[in-house]
Amino acid sequence: MAARNGRTVRDLRRGNRTAVLQRLYFDGPLSRFELGPATGLSSGSVSNVVADLVADRLVEEAGSVDSDGGRPRTLLRVSPDCGQMIGVDVGETRVRVELFDLGLTELARTEHPLARQGYDVDVIVGHIRDGIAEVLQAPQAAPDRLLGVGVGVPGIVEHTPDRGAVVHGQTIGWNAVPLEQLLRSTSQLPHDVPYFIDNGAKTLGQAEMWFGAGRGARNAVVVLFGSGVGACLVTPEVEHGRAVEWGHLTVRVRGRRCRCGAPGCLEAYAGAESLLARWREEGGRPPEDADEETALTAMLAAAFPADDRAPDPVALSVLEETAEYLGAGLSDLINLFQPERILIGGWAGLQLGTRFLPAVRRHAATYALHHPADKVIIDLGRLGPDAVTVGAAILPLADFFNRGGRRAEPTTEDRLPAWRTALEERAPR
Repeated sequence: MAARNGRTVRDLRRGNRTAVLQRLYFDGPLSRFELGPATGLSSGSVSNVVADLVADRLVEEAGSVDSDGGRPRTLLRVSPDCGQMIGVDVGETRVRVELFDLGLTELARTEHPLARQGYDVDVIVGHIRDGIAEVLQAPQAAPDRLLGVGVGVPGIVEHTPDRGAVVHGQTIGWNAVPLEQLLRSTSQLPHDVPYFIDNGAKTLGQAEMWFGAGRGARNAVVVLFGSGVGACLVTPEVEHGRAVEWGHLTVRVRGRRCRCGAPGCLEAYAGAESLLARWREEGGRPPEDADEETALTAMLAAAFPADDRAPDPVALSVLEETAEYLGAGLSDLINLFQPERILIGGWAGLQLGTRFLPAVRRHAATYALHHPADKVIIDLGRLGPDAVTVGAAILPLADFFNRGGRRAEPTTEDRLPAWRTALEERAPR
């Protein structure tokens, strides 16, 4: 039966389950009495929903708390053992795969380096496939409770009805790669385990907004600063974030050639790859055959020596110029979106860290309009180098909550549409 707004009783029940699960997950443990005001549900609805969730083993008791003159109130929490998720970060130097329980406690991890193999599609698909198989062999793994696999990738992700998630990664040489289809064709996972593939900056943003420095903000921009740069915009209208190709904003006409092929992109000046290239061009000496993370560490050590040696003027100059480009790029985000917070994450952003941040803030304030610049807080992300992986794991978790704590139903090629099934059931026999 449908309500006047088109929602069925089943929709209402799912929405109530979602509301209770989310409040317990983010704010729990809570008592039944506290769940009413927190969710806006009546005491009777809370009791019914909690009873269903306890019966489904999604919610469990977590001690008790004294009440005012009455019996102690039982506290409830989401059971961390009722599901598991896999998060995958297709990064710039490695593919990282991690297995989490529902409380996002890491149960297993594996990493496959990309030093010489680059972004060859078959190599990446193989690393993801092997990584999933490896973490599912861990002692704490429970493949029958796997809610899904989230994957964070560089580039624009298009979700298509026939090929699933398709990745357009111009900077890494991926042109309409049907990544979900390729993973399904090679993976040993059951067909009903869903994949959730999205831009890495978006999964980073998802993690920081749920558990990191973005928690509590209504409007935020989360920046992924690695070999290149990207960003995720989170607003009330875009609750789970939207990836924006901020790194390919033009900051200098006829400027340096970017990895995407265009001249003058922000990424050609503010990404770690370009930063190291400019240091080398100006006479700097990164370690031979070092990966980008090691080379950036060496550059920072040269610019800011720990002993009494004089700083390397070339390294220092390039870092200061990069801070200005990054601040100018952030000013565009400030002027366009007027966020409450801008959070900088990614391996390069975290490595440059607090030493780099004051200069970035100063340049952002110089280039941005005064009113929005005075209101924004620019800070580092709090979740460290695993933030993209955590955010990728959140994708199946968010879907699980949106379904009211029910798993995605398996689909088959010959399954009839719901409307046709309903008509056939009503047809006279």
